[in-house]
Amino acid sequence: MKVLAAMSGGVDSAVAAARAAEAGHDVTGIHLALSRNPASYRSGARGCCTIEDANDARRAADVIGIPFYVWDLSERFHADVVEDFMDEYAAGRTPNPCLRCNERIKFAAVLDRALALGFDAVATGHYAQLRTGTDGLVEMHRAADAGKDQSYVLGVLDQQQLAHSLFPLGDTPKPAVRVEAERRGLLVADKPDSHDICFVADGDNAGWLREKLGDRAPNHGGAIVDDATGEELGRHDGTFGFTIGQRKGLRLGVPAPDGRPRFVLDIEPVEGTVRVGPRERLAVSALEADRPRWCGTVPRVLEGPEVTVQLRAHGAEHRARVEVHDGDRVRVELLEHASGIAPGQAAVFYDGTRVVGSATITATTRVVA
Repeated sequence: MKVLAAMSGGVDSAVAAARAAEAGHDVTGIHLALSRNPASYRSGARGCCTIEDANDARRAADVIGIPFYVWDLSERFHADVVEDFMDEYAAGRTPNPCLRCNERIKFAAVLDRALALGFDAVATGHYAQLRTGTDGLVEMHRAADAGKDQSYVLGVLDQQQLAHSLFPLGDTPKPAVRVEAERRGLLVADKPDSHDICFVADGDNAGWLREKLGDRAPNHGGAIVDDATGEELGRHDGTFGFTIGQRKGLRLGVPAPDGRPRFVLDIEPVEGTVRVGPRERLAVSALEADRPRWCGTVPRVLEGPEVTVQLRAHGAEHRARVEVHDGDRVRVELLEHASGIAPGQAAVFYDGTRVVGSATITATTRVVA
């Protein structure tokens, strides 16, 4: 097959490209230039949007012996990922930009261009496994290394995208990937993993949003209030600085009567109100979601002992019953309560290790105390 290997400049994508070439595929490496000004994104070892990363990817391609190109997708990345991130926070929601990048950039813009250029598949360094099911469809399963599993952020991929994807590392523990990289002579063998959000240079999401959103209405300033009494406990300079479940950085001037910490329970961006209360008020028994993306056949109901939902990239699985209404609305009954779930987050549905699909959370039902 003709394979396009997306090379971020990290160890995982380098080994994935090497494995694809060793398997006999005709491999071409590409690095995605996602920042219109690389110096404004990450620096050093913090992320995947730097000039150093592009150079690391090029050197890895040279060692592997494959052609290498840089594709400038900075305008589309800014429109589809960065602007979406800002809009979601401005609306009081909590998005996952990595998931959005996979949906709209790596497995949409890149894959579409790859197919148009005559490539058969795109290979990445993501940790997930692909198998052919009994119905002939391509199934995506969790990675063998549970600690590195990235199936959650890939839950937006549909059948057509999965059919043209390769995840060469899905069956391998991360430590073994580093050992392999060293054996292959790849200089990125010891390069630290990227963390946080690639386009937030210092990892300070709230500070970055404050700078970018500025005085954008209706998020400039408001009250932090007690959810039970309505008492004003403090002021803030933008709801974009908060997410449901947050404990730190609230700067409340009035302690709770029982001395226990308070958590963000609700965000009302129009009024600019942030509601806080005790941890137990964060418990959620059900949720509503829209914009579903299915990896295969669209289900009507998902239920059974193996059906779970994951609500954060590195969060726990929760047993659940999932109902799909009119093809575009999803209701999830959580058989095990979750905590601190925010609109804008992705709910990814599993049947055992198989990823069934995902949807974007629009509302939650709190457990009645």
